[in-house]
Amino acid sequence: MENVTLRAHFDGERILLDDPFDLEPNTQLIITVLPKILGEERQDWARIGLQSLERAYSDDEPEYSSDLIKEANPDYEGR
Repeated sequence: MENVTLRAHFDGERILLDDPFDLEPNTQLIITVLPKILGEERQDWARIGLQSLERAYSDDEPEYSSDLIKEANPDYEGR
């Protein structure tokens, strides 16, 4: 499944999608909690940021193995 941004809200008991969308059981989700009051410009920036994250972390992102590293970072602790 492609990454999709869905608008939702919390009704005090559960998170509800603002528009209908079919989700299979156990579908993994990332929830971003937005500040209660957002100005129109701030909402635009938040939307652009979410779209950029969707492109950066898409399902077809290639896996890179450690043997592709040409020069190791000596400060990296192997986390």
